[in-house]
Amino acid sequence: MQRSPMQPGEMYEQIRATGLVCRLLALARDEDLGPSQRDLTSHLFCDERETARCAVVARQDCILSGLAVGADVLEVFGYAGAVRWEVLARDGDRVKQGQKVGLLEGPRRAVLAVERTLLNLVGRLSGVATQTRRFVEAMGPGAGSVLCDTRKTTPGLRVLEKYAVVCGGGVSHRMGLHDAVLVKDNHLAGVTLEALTRRVEEMARRARTEPGCAFVEVEVDSLEQLERLCAVEAGLVQIALLDNFRVADLRAGVAMRDERCPGLLLEASGGVSLQSIRAIAQTGVDRISVGALTHAAVSADFGLDAL
Repeated sequence: MQRSPMQPGEMYEQIRATGLVCRLLALARDEDLGPSQRDLTSHLFCDERETARCAVVARQDCILSGLAVGADVLEVFGYAGAVRWEVLARDGDRVKQGQKVGLLEGPRRAVLAVERTLLNLVGRLSGVATQTRRFVEAMGPGAGSVLCDTRKTTPGLRVLEKYAVVCGGGVSHRMGLHDAVLVKDNHLAGVTLEALTRRVEEMARRARTEPGCAFVEVEVDSLEQLERLCAVEAGLVQIALLDNFRVADLRAGVAMRDERCPGLLLEASGGVSLQSIRAIAQTGVDRISVGALTHAAVSADFGLDAL
């Protein structure tokens, strides 16, 4: 089951429907505006009749992500009817330093109240999208592998960081522990090679009865374990995760899969870098998962400039 690449707009609607985006934004609102639900400085300094027209401006070249959140920021902060939000670019676009990507127009107090939350989100998500695009490009032209994210995300920001990965050209893996099965080394601790095939088959049959289970994946750390996994009844397991395999062993694993269980997808993971990803992609694996897309991304710099 190789997933078709999801477009950013489709991805955002999916994560928004979970309610997690608005819960995150409500927390961001409360940590900034506090119990009084107001920006004290703007309340004291700005006349309530003052208006402002400001642009969100990229301070560096980057891949854009996070504009989709703008309307929800205004909604959660209570300014949806008062402040106009206009996007001037699209999430996933490559933008240049100095480029205006969005406009905010309305009461100055309201514009300033949402400024930092909006800029923080656009900056963080654009950083993830930019990091993802670097890895996609490092795979080289014609790579048959897709680039996947992991659960190595910022607590509370996962759905948006995974959205940013899609904006950068990657593929969202499972969202959490609830929507797919991934049997890892700590699950397999104490399971002998002789028992591996039986244990996985028993679990995978039960997984078929679980609503909302997108796939079953099993991590292996040796070619011997992969051989046992290839003996599992066809169709019960969709993906084998080849963890920390050397490039030569990845090639051997692909050859084994092609011969014994051609329907099984292979995912390479563990210590993948910008320098190593091209060689990994050339082994013939179907997927490459990289935690650094999110945990090592540096936020891009954006500012709000008065017009």
